[in-house]
Amino acid sequence: MEGDAEYILPTETKYIGEMKDGMFHGQGTLYFPNGSRFDAVWEKGLVVKGTYTFSDGLQYDAENWHYCDSYDRRFYTEICHGLKPAGISQLTNMDPPRKIPPGCYDCGDGFYNPNTRIVKDYNYRFLRNAERNSQLEIQKCWGVDPKVWGEGFQPEEQHRYRPGK
Repeated sequence: MEGDAEYILPTETKYIGEMKDGMFHGQGTLYFPNGSRFDAVWEKGLVVKGTYTFSDGLQYDAENWHYCDSYDRRFYTEICHGLKPAGISQLTNMDPPRKIPPGCYDCGDGFYNPNTRIVKDYNYRFLRNAERNSQLEIQKCWGVDPKVWGEGFQPEEQHRYRPGK
């Protein structure tokens, strides 16, 4: 590939920009499925310089990064739009938060259903079957004792660990 190109990777990340000898070369942008992007100057497939922008518009700055540091723990949406009134908690930067199906767990790229052991994306499309190690990792993340889960544990019993409840 030479010149201006559009290339879609297996992860659904899209590259739009210049290419040379089949590699990213020159100005180009990677668009990620979560809505974030990486604008960069490339040379023979390697980044020379670039800027990462999160899906909410926040730009990463390696030298002057003050977001969510020890002095200011607010989410970016709180910085832009203000804090919620007393008694209304904002648990993630996403406002309003994602609706989690009953009995499921948010695992970053979709929802995990412990009854089916399937992970579906946020549009409810099949992503993958959860392997035993994945299930244990999700249980550990949510503070669930695997022995209890294995004996008929119902996720509703651990509602305090699920955002949005």
